[in-house]
Amino acid sequence: MPTSSSSPVRPTSTARRGPPPVRRGRFQAFTRTMWVLFGGGLVALVLYLGAVSSNFMNLFGRMPNLHALENPKSELASEIYSADGVLLGKYFRENRTPVDYKDLPQNVIDALIATEDVRFEQHSGIDFKSIMRAVAGLGRSGGGSTLSQQVAKVLFKTRPGEESNLNGGSLNGAGKLGLLITKTKEWLLAIKLERNYTKREIMRMYLNTVDYGSNAFGINTAAKTFFNKKPKLLTTAEAATLVGIVNAPSRFSPVLHPVRSKRRRNWVLQQMVKANYLSASQMQQDTAKSIVLHYSVESSVQGLAPYFRTEVAKYLQAWARETDHDLYADGLKIYTTLDSRMQTYAEKAVAEHLALQQKWFSAHWQGQLPWRDENGKIIPRFLETAMRRTQRYKSLMTRFEGNKDSVNYYLNHKYHMQVFSWQGERDMFLSPMDSLAYYKRYLRAGFMAVNPLNGYVKAWVGGPNYKFFKFDHVRQGKRQPGSTFKPIVYTAAIDQGYSPCYPRPDIATTFPGVAGRPPYTPHNFEGSFSGRSFTLRQALARSMNSITAWLVFKLGPETVVAYAKRLGITSPIDLVPAVGFGASDCSIFELCGAYGTFVNKGVWTGPLLVTRIDDKNGNELRRFVAQTKEALSEETAYVMTNMLQASTTEPGGTSTILHTGFKFNTSIGAKTGTTSNYSDAWFMGITPNLVCGMWIGGEDRSIHFRTGAYGQGARLALPLYGIFMKKVYADKSLDVDTGPFPLPTTPLTIELDCSKYYGGQRDTIPSNQKMAQPNLDDLDDKDI
Repeated sequence: MPTSSSSPVRPTSTARRGPPPVRRGRFQAFTRTMWVLFGGGLVALVLYLGAVSSNFMNLFGRMPNLHALENPKSELASEIYSADGVLLGKYFRENRTPVDYKDLPQNVIDALIATEDVRFEQHSGIDFKSIMRAVAGLGRSGGGSTLSQQVAKVLFKTRPGEESNLNGGSLNGAGKLGLLITKTKEWLLAIKLERNYTKREIMRMYLNTVDYGSNAFGINTAAKTFFNKKPKLLTTAEAATLVGIVNAPSRFSPVLHPVRSKRRRNWVLQQMVKANYLSASQMQQDTAKSIVLHYSVESSVQGLAPYFRTEVAKYLQAWARETDHDLYADGLKIYTTLDSRMQTYAEKAVAEHLALQQKWFSAHWQGQLPWRDENGKIIPRFLETAMRRTQRYKSLMTRFEGNKDSVNYYLNHKYHMQVFSWQGERDMFLSPMDSLAYYKRYLRAGFMAVNPLNGYVKAWVGGPNYKFFKFDHVRQGKRQPGSTFKPIVYTAAIDQGYSPCYPRPDIATTFPGVAGRPPYTPHNFEGSFSGRSFTLRQALARSMNSITAWLVFKLGPETVVAYAKRLGITSPIDLVPAVGFGASDCSIFELCGAYGTFVNKGVWTGPLLVTRIDDKNGNELRRFVAQTKEALSEETAYVMTNMLQASTTEPGGTSTILHTGFKFNTSIGAKTGTTSNYSDAWFMGITPNLVCGMWIGGEDRSIHFRTGAYGQGARLALPLYGIFMKKVYADKSLDVDTGPFPLPTTPLTIELDCSKYYGGQRDTIPSNQKMAQPNLDDLDDKDI
């Protein structure tokens, strides 16, 4: 039987068992590669985020620490208040005053969310859906940055070019890499902000920090700047206008680009409809409206007491440096001594009086140049000399490297400019030289009122108009005080044993010449001597130079200077025979302190401007009190108030018009002052709780009236006091003491009723008083 050998038969199947070995290996390799890339990318992302967060090797710039995140700081304007609670103004680089969330209007919040971050309530700092939409260009609503990122950008100044330690790092600069690092920081900060703050707090931070242009930062300032409203009072259309600005303050400003701003506002309103914050019908009504602005940019020259506020800023700078505070960014609350009512009356009185005096001054010099020397001749090249002292001249000299032809060209080139006038600002076509000549013809003034009992400054006017005349004539300006210095001489005499009733003939007193200089004989205002006897009380009331000169001769200039220092005069005083006539310059500020000593029973009290400073949260940082020192006895001080009253009541007194003309039925002491050639007109007025000092004159001593009919203190300065006090007395809400001046606590030993004394007393100082003798060596014989 035949046999056969054959291979076993393999079973066949139609089922697919997978790709060939080569294809399967490729797929597995691809998968592994993707996982490696994903894992590597994830690790790289984590490392990158960690490197940015920690500023690895100083490549990316520092991130804020936890304290900075918990206490984000934006610049807040500091506010300055009067004693009666009126906001006088602000100090700021960025004008920002925050508001609480409860004071934020819902229409502003709705408009902002609809426009800038429609998913604000859903995300945790980063909205990836919005980012992808912005990258793909699928929509305009919200963009790629959340409100949290925008807050981070503003608060921590993340963008290159801004002053922040976040902008350091060798890789963090301009270009795409720098932009990536910056956006990464903003993402990280946004997440951290969301972890540390509620949505309401982030919304509040955004609306209190964002820039609206026109130096308006934050919704509070923006609402006031553009619409003169509180945020809560904004209409929906106004809210949409402001929200539309923040994307590009210059481009969408309703002031600069009203048509474009309106289109932007209407787009914001449409976004509100899409987000279901506004009905279509309401949108139609609002889009049809015009943008009606009440535009006013806040500045330091606006509002009450700009000269006072400038002085307060100077006063606080040293304190701010010592305590590591920033007056212009810390949101401080500064409480001052100023009374807004008295300040208003003072500013109105200065404007009213100075406008009239300017009218007379212009008529007095009509068609003539007012800058004259002692002989009445025009001062050659006066304007050229004055121009060389200006900052404009110095800047031009620097710009053109001393080329005087170029400098003179620009000094004489005419421009359109706004200039001051008492009838309102005027548009004129003037060169800088023309402008200088224009302003040199204007009279200047300074006025100060202070409560002598506590040193509180109640009113302060440093000039005609702060916008155009920055120089402050209350403290910065110092001029010869003339006869307003005489009470210091009489104070020394009373303290040294003289009585107000002491008689002295009206005759010449001659100071002998020294060092080859001729003798010096002061003359009375009238230029002659009557030979009659007058009491010291009468002599001061009439401001007689002859008897003041005799007292200076007897007391010695050294004694007069010593008493001036005791009474708070800190300016240098020359030891000259004319010291009693105010030959040395001093300020209104100093004289108010000196006269206040008489009223305050001999206690000199330095004028005080600020009482308290609080931080932005209302915590008290510093409380201020006036400096004081015992300068005189109560009796001497009271005698001087009595002698100063004689100026208003004594026949022949220089200030009797206060009772006869202004009809004041109150206790007032006064002293007028006039300097040589009528360059300076002064007046000092005292009541039981108010001392007022004022000065009027030209910017330069060579610019003045030519006769006493216009230029003396009783004529040029005294009426300003009368105008002010009439307004003050008429306001019954002010606590102004009308008198009499309070008596000393101990009985008087000095006789004040001089009616029975007409002579018979020795023409010498009482022998029991040791008197300083005049030292005439090396004295400068200045004219009064």
